[in-house]
Amino acid sequence: MAGTGTGTSRTRGRRGIGLATTVAAAGGLLFGYDTGVISGALLFLAPEFGLGDAGQQVLVAGLLAGALVGALAGGWISDSLGRKKTLIGVASVFLVGAVLSGLAPEVTTLVVARVLLGLSIGVSSVCVPLYIAEMAPKERRGQLVSMNQFLITIGILLSYLVNYAFESSESWRWPLALAAVPALAMLVGLFGASESPRWLVLRGRTDEATEVLLGSRTPDEARAEIDEIVATAREESRWSWADLRRPQLRPALVLGIGVAAVNQLVGVNAVIYYAPTILQGVFGSAGAILATVGIGLVNAIVTAVALMRIDKWGRRPLLLGGLGLVVAALVALVVLFLLPDQSGVVGALIVVALCVYIAAFAASLGIAIWLVNSEVFPTPVRGKAGGLGAGTHWGLDLVIASTTLTLITALGESGLFAIFAVIGIAGFAFLYRLMPETKGKSLEQIDAELRSRAGR
Repeated sequence: MAGTGTGTSRTRGRRGIGLATTVAAAGGLLFGYDTGVISGALLFLAPEFGLGDAGQQVLVAGLLAGALVGALAGGWISDSLGRKKTLIGVASVFLVGAVLSGLAPEVTTLVVARVLLGLSIGVSSVCVPLYIAEMAPKERRGQLVSMNQFLITIGILLSYLVNYAFESSESWRWPLALAAVPALAMLVGLFGASESPRWLVLRGRTDEATEVLLGSRTPDEARAEIDEIVATAREESRWSWADLRRPQLRPALVLGIGVAAVNQLVGVNAVIYYAPTILQGVFGSAGAILATVGIGLVNAIVTAVALMRIDKWGRRPLLLGGLGLVVAALVALVVLFLLPDQSGVVGALIVVALCVYIAAFAASLGIAIWLVNSEVFPTPVRGKAGGLGAGTHWGLDLVIASTTLTLITALGESGLFAIFAVIGIAGFAFLYRLMPETKGKSLEQIDAELRSRAGR
């Protein structure tokens, strides 16, 4: 009878952890939704508020500026308050930001609301994967952490669908405000979630951590995991930010930051944020938003397939093959936008090229930025070094958001995509030379391979 009771308890514990990680991953859904929803909303709020290119870019960039600050502060906040309290705060700010966006009487209030949403996105981009990784049993960790990335793409797709649903009424308020629904669900769900056992151990609350772990681990597994947490924390405490300058870490840092830079500089968020604006001249408002829905659907499907197959196909082939297709699609877009008439067949080919571009990106750079940063850094410095990669990502995302419309006005769509294509070619050469294959290798083997390059 005791064995049956223990088994029932562990089954409930696994369900509880599954529920906690699902609720936390709702942060990824909100991340994607609030990132993507502005693309369709711009078509209607820009004329209402009299926004030109600069005003629209400020509105889009406000979210990214908040995200950059949130990402840089996210580790400190989650370490100070705990993962659960941090996520409750994130969900609360998501809720306030969504309601304020929908009710904004003028553009200044809307920018403030978008900055608040950006802060939540930045903190959640750090805390959500961290919380899921620390809660999940080892055998399910990869699957559950990957769920966050998948839900980001689902959030983007959902935002495009909502934009399309409200296109006929030319409403931008409802699409922005509806983000409050998943934010409220996340907030309510988190009150029943457990705190991260790792955070509890680091605060000396070992008994509470053991109780959380026993919900899904055997007593021996729980004790071993707590011992591992203590040993890892002791090693991490020996490293400071200054230690990142050590020569043996340079190859990993160059690779991690380089992948983050290429991820942004091939222009994916120019498409995510401004696709309806770019396509409006080709299809009109309704057609542009519908075409964007197709792009979002491709993004979600390919991300799901790539996440399921990456451990079989390998990181390097997916990354290099996908980036090669990204460049090819960008070159095709350059040619298509140079043609005198983008209607009819040419318009359809533009959408096809954008779908190929998004699919190739999703299968390569879209998942590589988070995967590379989780694999190439030694465990004791993974948090600090990974933060540099995330900071690079958000900083360059802010640059893209702040310049896309200006570049289109100055150079045309062909000029914009040509810049991205040239950067993509340079990025391919960079990754071909520096990206190792990490499939099937332990973190220690990857670390040793990269350290060996420091002595060359």
